[in-house]
Amino acid sequence: MATGKLKKKQTIRNNEYYDTQAVFDDLYAKAKQNHSFTNLLKIITSEQNILLAYRNIKKNKGSKTSGTNKNNIIDVGDKEPWRLVAYVRARLDNFTPHSVRRVEIEKYNGALRPLGIPTIEDRLIQQCIKQVLEPICEAQFYKHSYGFRPNRSTHHAIARTMFLTNRHNFQYVVDIDIKGFFDNVNHSKLLKQMWALGIRDKNLLCILSKMLKAEIKGIGIPTKGVPQGGILSPLLSNIVLNELDWWIANQWDNKKTVKDYAYQSNKLKSLKGSKLKEVYIVRYADDFKLFCKNRDAANKLFIATKQWLSERLGLEISPEKSKIVNLKRHYSEFLGIRLKLWKRGNQYAVKSYMTEKSVKKCKENLKGKVKSMQKETTIASVMNFNAAVLGAHNYYSVATNVNLDFCKIAYSVNKSLKCRTKRISSKKGKKSKTYQKYYGDYDKPPTFVQEIALFPIVHISNKKAMGMNQDICNYTQAGQKLIHDNLSNINSEIVYYLMRNPVFGESAEFNDNRISLYVAQNGKCFVTGEALEISNMEVHHKTPQQHKGKDNYKNLVFVSGYAHKLIHATEQATIEKYIKILTRQAIDFKRLNQLRVSVGNLEI
Repeated sequence: MATGKLKKKQTIRNNEYYDTQAVFDDLYAKAKQNHSFTNLLKIITSEQNILLAYRNIKKNKGSKTSGTNKNNIIDVGDKEPWRLVAYVRARLDNFTPHSVRRVEIEKYNGALRPLGIPTIEDRLIQQCIKQVLEPICEAQFYKHSYGFRPNRSTHHAIARTMFLTNRHNFQYVVDIDIKGFFDNVNHSKLLKQMWALGIRDKNLLCILSKMLKAEIKGIGIPTKGVPQGGILSPLLSNIVLNELDWWIANQWDNKKTVKDYAYQSNKLKSLKGSKLKEVYIVRYADDFKLFCKNRDAANKLFIATKQWLSERLGLEISPEKSKIVNLKRHYSEFLGIRLKLWKRGNQYAVKSYMTEKSVKKCKENLKGKVKSMQKETTIASVMNFNAAVLGAHNYYSVATNVNLDFCKIAYSVNKSLKCRTKRISSKKGKKSKTYQKYYGDYDKPPTFVQEIALFPIVHISNKKAMGMNQDICNYTQAGQKLIHDNLSNINSEIVYYLMRNPVFGESAEFNDNRISLYVAQNGKCFVTGEALEISNMEVHHKTPQQHKGKDNYKNLVFVSGYAHKLIHATEQATIEKYIKILTRQAIDFKRLNQLRVSVGNLEI
């Protein structure tokens, strides 16, 4: 997601559709009050929660990935709704996990990262559990952990890092790398941490214990670790390290004082005269940094954190990758960005670049896309190249000197591009609205392949990383309102998703026009004016294809999936159902009826 640009979460829309939002909001509110939850399985096995879980996972890329029993989401979806509900309830009544498929993917450094892929049925069950546990955990997670949490991103973590170094001059950074974190999580400790968070349904904890000990096919039953690849794994890993977050926060930022202060700033001023170590943590999953003002504090916190991780969580740090960095002398790397404090006049300011590893990875990825275009010159391969360029620009634009990095990348990739596209490129074609939106001010003529303008690699400028608004939350009315109010019309994530995922079997004209439509409609549904979302947006032919409707731009319009169903609905019950989902006030009935009449249906 583009930093600072929040889209309305499809999960919230789904929660509202299945009438579970109030339940999750209640769990969050009670967790804020340190409530103990002893009957969570009743909520987990409710019909609404199970059907919501199916809806949430069916459009994930991983839903087509099979486990050890070879089934995928299509096999699960073949069941009638009541059968699906009955199946999940029966499994959880006496739960025995299926074996987990081990897959090893190559990391950038050549090492292998093991993934554990549960069966689709077990992933569905994990999703049912995750939906109920997440609001409870979110209520108690520390505000400056950003990995694998709703509404949070790597850009938020980078923004917090920039804020601490730029504005507050925390020049000493303790970089700590946990050795094999996901493989070394202590199961007993994790269950105790869940108990401490108020998750005290013993039957549920027993099920979770069995999940953690699910047999890995060909290897055996694990005695520790959280398998990467499971739906619950990111949430469980955050539960493990939440204790670390609060331990660090309680050293300074959240330190309890004898006197109550009306403002946090006044409390922190009072602490400055003490012997306490001023420290802040920024964490993204198992990658975290501690920010200190002086070398002495950094040294003591490095030793203390290493000891705490070992004694409390049974985790070791990597000596080669863990160190103290003086940002006025050396670079520190975080989430693909390297940063350092440089003197500017009488003050220091952050300069940041892509890491060398990121530059190399970006070059190789773009060169791979160029090779794919040469090997198979299709609309899909061209869009994949453009999507890769836009995706890289979107992610790394938060580095202050990113333009210099992309000059190097462009110099390397453009030589390959010129050589490999010599026979398939031309100087004629059209610049799509997407090109105009993001690269309209680029003053050099583009290269065209399949008459589509290739996005210029070199054309990028820095964008300030926007910090996380801590009031945004999926489980409070005020937080949900902020999500709705802060919608970004043009979401670059959706743009390059559309480019990466052309509709196979449709024409090149259709696929190019759907991207232009999204940009021209400002990312909004033609019928309701609401922001379009990846899992709920469809292209509608005004004149249907069976009536010789064409794929030209004027015959197409982007609508939400629900609006599309309403356009084609003929049964009164179906019409009323989707009017209720969309809410009557949001529907532009003039537009809706124009589209209904054009496909041969009666006006509503």
